[in-house]
Amino acid sequence: MKKAIFVGLAIFAVSTSGALAAKKTAKPKAPAAAPTTNTGAAPPMMMGQVSAADRELYAKSQRESGMKK
Repeated sequence: MKKAIFVGLAIFAVSTSGALAAKKTAKPKAPAAAPTTNTGAAPPMMMGQVSAADRELYAKSQRESGMKK
């Protein structure tokens, strides 16, 4: 039973990896974006972006818990 599941999973993985590889090569590459100059104005805060205070709190929590970067 386990062997049949393993063989089926292996066949599925091999068959989908080829299809995904062919799909990736079919996409045309986007042209390089032209360099832009910064006018100095900061973009408005959007939903989901973190503030500097949030980043500082995150870094402090990482240090206090002993996690490395």
